[in-house]
Amino acid sequence: MALERVLRWTLVTIAVAGLTAGVGATVAGRPDLADLAWELGTAPVVGGLAVSIVRDLRSGRFGVDAIALLSMSAALALGQPLAGAVVALMYSGGSVLEDIAIARAERDLRSLVDRAPRLAHRKSNERIEEVSIEKVAIGEELLVRAGEIVPVDGVLGSISATIDESAVTGEPIPVEKARGSAVLSGSLNAGETFELTVTAPAGESTYAGIVRMVTAAQTAKAPFVRMADRFALILLPVTFVLAFLAWWISGDLTRSLAVLVAATPCPLILAAPVAFIAGVAQAAGRGILAKGGGALEALARAHTVLFDKTGTLTVGGARLLSVEVAPGQDADEILTLAASLEQASHHVLAKAVVAAAVDRGLKLKPPEHVKEVMGSGLSGMIDSRHVTAGSRAMLLSHGQLSPWELRAIRRASWRSALIVFIAVDGRPIGALLLADELRADTPRAIRLLRDAGIARMVMVTGDRAAAAQAVGAALDLDAVLADRVPSDKVEAVRSEQRLHPTIMVGDGINDAPALAVADIGVALGARGASASSEAADVVILADRLDRVGEAIVIAQRARRIALQSIVVGMGLSLLAMVAATLGWLDPVPAAIIQEVIDVAVILNALRALTPALIRNGPRITTEQGLTLHHDHQALFKDLDRLRSIVDALDDVMPESAAALIGEANGLVQRSVVMHERADEDSVYPKLAEVLRERHGLSAMSRAHREILHLSRLLARIVEDLPSENVDRYLVRDAQRVIEAIETLVRMHTAQEEDIYESVAA
Repeated sequence: MALERVLRWTLVTIAVAGLTAGVGATVAGRPDLADLAWELGTAPVVGGLAVSIVRDLRSGRFGVDAIALLSMSAALALGQPLAGAVVALMYSGGSVLEDIAIARAERDLRSLVDRAPRLAHRKSNERIEEVSIEKVAIGEELLVRAGEIVPVDGVLGSISATIDESAVTGEPIPVEKARGSAVLSGSLNAGETFELTVTAPAGESTYAGIVRMVTAAQTAKAPFVRMADRFALILLPVTFVLAFLAWWISGDLTRSLAVLVAATPCPLILAAPVAFIAGVAQAAGRGILAKGGGALEALARAHTVLFDKTGTLTVGGARLLSVEVAPGQDADEILTLAASLEQASHHVLAKAVVAAAVDRGLKLKPPEHVKEVMGSGLSGMIDSRHVTAGSRAMLLSHGQLSPWELRAIRRASWRSALIVFIAVDGRPIGALLLADELRADTPRAIRLLRDAGIARMVMVTGDRAAAAQAVGAALDLDAVLADRVPSDKVEAVRSEQRLHPTIMVGDGINDAPALAVADIGVALGARGASASSEAADVVILADRLDRVGEAIVIAQRARRIALQSIVVGMGLSLLAMVAATLGWLDPVPAAIIQEVIDVAVILNALRALTPALIRNGPRITTEQGLTLHHDHQALFKDLDRLRSIVDALDDVMPESAAALIGEANGLVQRSVVMHERADEDSVYPKLAEVLRERHGLSAMSRAHREILHLSRLLARIVEDLPSENVDRYLVRDAQRVIEAIETLVRMHTAQEEDIYESVAA
């Protein structure tokens, strides 16, 4: 492959040199030297093309190259070396242009191989020795230190271990494994050092199998067949017929030469490569790296998209979903204590808890005398109080659970979340629910793909079925395939490929084999493993899933422009050939007309450089979009408090409920109502200026009116609350209104975020 590229570059260099030297000789008044230069510039291209055509015929391929060979050979034979030199430059230049695009984006599997561990720490006679992983045998015991990649498959020999399997299975949250559990190579030790008993040698372990699958899939991929080749089957016989007819009518080979010159297939040679390369350049400007025109053409034909879940449809890590509180407790206080304690832990979940507290602006306190129990939790002193954060087994007794504890466990189950209980001086006061969550741009990305004509969308993931089904239902996907290892993902891709052209979108090492075998693999390279980027045909450099839909739109437009260029170019060439057949065009005028056609075709193909979706009119600035987003972030804190008040109203006595309902009303009036009115008065008029379709804003304003109506209803309830003997049915009504406001505002805010994103500059 590298040798072919060198030959192509050599031929285009010769063609450029020959054409330039001939033009210089003509200017100097030496037409004899000019003809010689043009012949010398054309002959090597003719020879190289002849060899290429013979090779293609042996492999059963026949395309537009034959027309180029015929045109150049006839030009040389009939004493028109300039025409031959021009065709030679056009042909060799078209091939090189496509090579440039591929070379700029092409990668190998070096990063995947570099990540693979090469050494292992083997236990030998109570000593630890460092050996090559190729020397590790089944049954031997290894030591895997904190932060190291597991070198081979094995079973856990220590009491417990925390394993990050996201690179292999796609599971976003580290897994707590007990003695005897299987541990996969390529996983990361996210906890303390543990012992591993080898069950498979390095060459047969999971990680080595992933590398082999990627390599085999890339090797087996069929080469890209240029779109123009399909039109050659029409143009070639027409050219022969018209050239013969011209000679038969006139008896003059010069007229046949004029037909051949007019038939020079530069529109076919250049139209598709230039359009697709222009599309590649346009995509690159949007943070989409397509590895050549072939990748773009495959994108344009796609019917089905398969997604990985973790890191692709979701953020790919633990996030705080909610703070569950015991009766009489405060959510911010619980999170403050938990995050203060978790500052002393290096666990992935600890980082998520601390980050959530910092985002809420909570002031953390230094923990003292911290003790961590592997796989269970940790405890320590904060402000002279003994605080514990950990699993249900660590904190809760085996007796009957309290109602709030049952509610927290039930909610965690519904949301496929991990639950961390928090206790102070041995008494549970709350719990944190942590889980992976949808990326903010995922719903918009799915909508863009539907708009782009993608008919089927499937999620295929190594995650648990419950978590996968929840995400699939939220996005209205056509199918969900859960608990899939890398080889299962490959089979899922192949099953879809048998029916329609298929795209695979992923970001992790475990996605690399599926990305490689798909008709087109798309990797989210900004946050994913380099292995997936190397295996993919398209890499999204920006951390945006909606760029996948944009890539398809750009590819479809480039393909459309390429087809237009080919059809129009062929049509104009056919008219010129007919004119030459009838004797209306001599060879020189025919060559000039053909060059005009070539320029027109190339200029049309270059339209693919322009944005796929030209947006006229004003846009809101990035700064304005960020301001709107930050306003929503500030609102979420009050919505979280409303949610906690709703839960608290389940347990308090009716006499104590009045204060909570009054607090909720104060939050709604000061925060929610003011925010919605500000949106209606100042934000929506700005959006109306940039939105082409304003009916959507009318629907959003309808949501404002409903929120304000519920706010007035809550205020009325507060007015009707008696000072004593509060009716429990009135409390229930207030609870329902507060919950309705909180739910509606969250959904409405998410819809507004989608609108802001679509109109941002």
